[in-house]
Amino acid sequence: MNKSEMRRVTFGAEPLTIEDVVALAEGRATPVLNPDPAFMARIQRGADFLDRLLAEEGVIYGVTTGYGDSVTRPVPTELVPELPLHLTRFHGCGLGADLELDAARAVLATRLCSLAQGVSGVSPALLERLCWLLEQDLVPRIPEEGSVGASGDLTPLSYVAAVLVGERELHQQGRLRPAAEVYQELGVTPLTLRPKEGLALMNGTSVMTALACLAYARTDYLMRLATRITALVSVAMGGNAFHFDERLFAAKPHPGMQGIAAWLREDLVAGELPRHSNRLQDRYSLRCAPHVIGVVADSLPWWRQLIENELNSANDNPLIDGEGEHVMHGGHFYGGHIAMAMDSMKAAVANLADLLDRQLAQLVDGKFNGGLPSNLSGAPEGRQMINHGFKAVQIGVSAWTAEALKQTMPASVFSRSTECHNQDKVSMGTIAARDALRVLTLTEQVAAACLLAAVQGVELRLARPTPFTRPLGTALATMVAQVRAEFAPLLEDRGLEPELRALIARIRQRHYPLYGPNRN
Repeated sequence: MNKSEMRRVTFGAEPLTIEDVVALAEGRATPVLNPDPAFMARIQRGADFLDRLLAEEGVIYGVTTGYGDSVTRPVPTELVPELPLHLTRFHGCGLGADLELDAARAVLATRLCSLAQGVSGVSPALLERLCWLLEQDLVPRIPEEGSVGASGDLTPLSYVAAVLVGERELHQQGRLRPAAEVYQELGVTPLTLRPKEGLALMNGTSVMTALACLAYARTDYLMRLATRITALVSVAMGGNAFHFDERLFAAKPHPGMQGIAAWLREDLVAGELPRHSNRLQDRYSLRCAPHVIGVVADSLPWWRQLIENELNSANDNPLIDGEGEHVMHGGHFYGGHIAMAMDSMKAAVANLADLLDRQLAQLVDGKFNGGLPSNLSGAPEGRQMINHGFKAVQIGVSAWTAEALKQTMPASVFSRSTECHNQDKVSMGTIAARDALRVLTLTEQVAAACLLAAVQGVELRLARPTPFTRPLGTALATMVAQVRAEFAPLLEDRGLEPELRALIARIRQRHYPLYGPNRN
């Protein structure tokens, strides 16, 4: 998309949404700073106030003192300008895999949003340079490991600060290059960080919050996809659509759960069906699907509140009130709200994997699937004995589900005392967010496999109708057609890895239109 055609996300005006961050992360939006002169004047007042305090030899944490437990160590005036650079350098010890590019872009957007609140004591030039990096798609390489979630995401955010001063590496047009080399090539001078700017960049919750924004968008789509897959499996199994009756769900008024049941009624054209099926009561993975998926639906508003409040917060320390001229020492770098959101999200998402895994187990089993071929093999009768259909895929789904469930141990309860017992209670919010993304990846794998199997199951059922076989409504017929446009039926055994990977990518892109408006 041409940048002139992209929607703009303005920092320092209205609060940002999760969708704003996701659009920037995916390259579907371009960032701008609030053009109102009053905005930049407010930012400048905080920086000017810090300058006056320094001139008066005021004591400012992280400016004229060491960091953390080293707060008792005064920094001589002549060394104050060097202190921010030392902060960025000694935190350059991140390990593990690097954040994916969309996640690293989201980190830039989230940190810029926090600093644009106007109470961090940074200069307008710092905001402009962060915005420029995002706009030019110059993305810092950020290792994902090394944060305990308080004092914020110090180590991963040091990679953002380092790029600003021309150190470490950044991604440019698909290549990983030294930041200094890129700046020289572009004729750009690296920033010299002002006294508090290293701390303002690093001492906050922007990595965990960025990951939480991406996790939210993926969870919202998976919730819808799990509902659609459930409808397809219900058709393939000859399930009882009246398990989703509106009057039944009026008796248990969780609104999200009721919404899932309504989507299933819509997909299954439930009002047009007789009140019977192969079984009076389907097994729980069909009958209770709204109750499982509905937990996600009812939690999304709560997660949104926590994530967007954190996104639009000033979360470094100390905060600088340039208007009233106060330095406020506190602990807003603590990521407990994101930790709680991510710990609960990963459990809810893993339950989606478990639900779909159980649906697939029924669908491939000739003892339970109402007469469909074993393992959903599409081979002709004379070749069924050497074809195994989705047998290995079902084993893979079981493995991915087990791993997702194993990842649901809450990270937020594993607080560790660190940094000479100054950081003696920490949030582990970034680990929780990384766990949530891993659970989402595994669950997307499960969903891709189950979608392929459900489509094959529907086709096999329509080819072998029973008295309870229901016609496909428009939404399900469209979904089957969309999948089949790219993925052929499984007739003779073949390796499905390339197709599964392609379908997982489609899911990550939120490719298939589902219920309600697509929130991008």
